[in-house]
Amino acid sequence: MTGIQFITDAKGRKTAAVIDLKKHRALWEDIEDVLVSRSRRHEKRIPLEKVKADLIASGKLRG
Repeated sequence: MTGIQFITDAKGRKTAAVIDLKKHRALWEDIEDVLVSRSRRHEKRIPLEKVKADLIASGKLRG
């Protein structure tokens, strides 16, 4: 795959990657989404029905 280089350790195992963001912006956005999602894994969740009700009450969504 062009635009991606791998860094290897002394045994030839891939340990890191250098990604050309001009060529692979979508790939980086996917990686970033995964990292954000994992960082928020333990945050308190809000039920969908409450979110909808709040949006309707604020006039941002039609009921």
